[in-house]
Amino acid sequence: MMSTPLNLFNMFDYSQHMYGDKWIVTRTPTGVHRYQYRDFGQRVRQLSAALRSLGVQPGDRVGTLAWNDFRHLEVYFAVPLMGAVLHTINLRLSPDHIRYIINHAEDRVLIVDEGLLPLMDTLKDQLPTVEHLIILGPDPDPGQSPIKPAHSYEALVNGADPSMAAYDPDWPEDQPLGMCYTSATTGNPKGVVYSHRGIFLHSMAMGLANTAALSESDTVMPIVPMFHVNAWGLPFAAIWFGANIVMPGLAPTPRDLVHLMATEGVTVSAGVPTVWLGVAKVLEENPTPLSLRMALCGGSAAPPALIQTFEETFGVPFVHAYGMTETSPLATFSRLKSTLADRPAAERLAVRATQGLLVPGLFMRLVRDGQDIPWDGESMGELWLRGPWIADEYYHDDRTRESFEGGWLKTGDVATINPEGYVHLVDRTKDLVKSGGEWISSVDVENALMAHPAIFEAAVVGVPHPKWDERPLAFVVLKDRRTATKEELLEHLAKIFPKWWLPDDILFLPEIPKTSVGKFMKRTLRDQYRDYLTPQDG
Repeated sequence: MMSTPLNLFNMFDYSQHMYGDKWIVTRTPTGVHRYQYRDFGQRVRQLSAALRSLGVQPGDRVGTLAWNDFRHLEVYFAVPLMGAVLHTINLRLSPDHIRYIINHAEDRVLIVDEGLLPLMDTLKDQLPTVEHLIILGPDPDPGQSPIKPAHSYEALVNGADPSMAAYDPDWPEDQPLGMCYTSATTGNPKGVVYSHRGIFLHSMAMGLANTAALSESDTVMPIVPMFHVNAWGLPFAAIWFGANIVMPGLAPTPRDLVHLMATEGVTVSAGVPTVWLGVAKVLEENPTPLSLRMALCGGSAAPPALIQTFEETFGVPFVHAYGMTETSPLATFSRLKSTLADRPAAERLAVRATQGLLVPGLFMRLVRDGQDIPWDGESMGELWLRGPWIADEYYHDDRTRESFEGGWLKTGDVATINPEGYVHLVDRTKDLVKSGGEWISSVDVENALMAHPAIFEAAVVGVPHPKWDERPLAFVVLKDRRTATKEELLEHLAKIFPKWWLPDDILFLPEIPKTSVGKFMKRTLRDQYRDYLTPQDG
């Protein structure tokens, strides 16, 4: 067999030859920007040539602080196609973490949205490896940049000769393509490096009929930020397969997202549960016909009630997937097996609310106390993964030994696996409530609370208890114009769980704090309420 490298050039070259007339659409502050793949490809080559003129060499890291738009998509391809490393930076992290990430990765160039220049002002003189800053926008003023030298992205691209891009079709597949840092809850973020081979195979997996089945007939809208695990790999896969792409642009609201889905005929879109909860609220207030064949949900567990709402009320298939920064991120995908199609509706929903089946090409184990435990749907253990798009270490970080063992990634997620192979995440190891020596799944209790018609969001954490070590404490946000009492919610939970699983209290909040990627900030709740169940002296 021919030893053809599995690299990004293969993907880019294919899409340029086969799908030059497909469209890339971006919501911008001044309207909608549209252009075709062939124009995209020309600008990608020009950008690579421009970066080369600034001294960027193979292996150099190029950092981005940008929203989901066409310029960021050009950077996604231009940087790795020239052998450099695309480093997407989570713009919602604290300035200290952003400074740490840029310095730890040793970024030589930063490409930054014009609206984020004030953030750069807080970091100037603290980024010793950064040699150039490039400003994204239609007509930015480089003189406004606090970091020098600065350049206008459009001026660089328009002034570059695309023939100077000099792409290598035989670029080694094991070389770094990109990198992303975890959103740290403790300590500094950890860097994960993605190879060309890993992204190639991950993108291919996104096209499998058993997963997202992406194809040229789709119009794909990544809601998940491009700074978060490569927007779940959708930009790479969508371009390769020739799908039309819709980019939601700067800080879209749920109403913006629904409008784009409806007007652009979006067929596949992906976001975290909090995003889909917001979309559901808009659709309930203003029913809108959509072309979605798949609302893809990940990042944290999707409540079964949310799945029901999309499918039964809106007529939109809702699909749950699971992954993490270290897995590029696709690891499991929740499709109902044909052999389960005749099961009662409640059983089918319960299966589809799991994180799903392992994606072909990967391996998994369920481990507790160093031993593999059975796939019986009841035994809880930590999920371990391995495969060609799974990281095997953190970038220059001693914490590698904590998360990788014997060629396996220890995910830190506690799960059960049923005999059919469906993975059900019970909790993060740090979020399990350990009460009297037994485990209580905060995720299961949260999902049950969000199944109540009055509840919009719910979070459950373990807090110290003088007798039981920890007990669950619940926090809920009510839907607009809905009411509920603590007693009513406890009665609702008592129909589902044993008494010792029930929260010791339920607190009503106007909003649950969230991380930069839309997950509940349970650590904040634990810290704030850690003494809530502990008697105070005096």
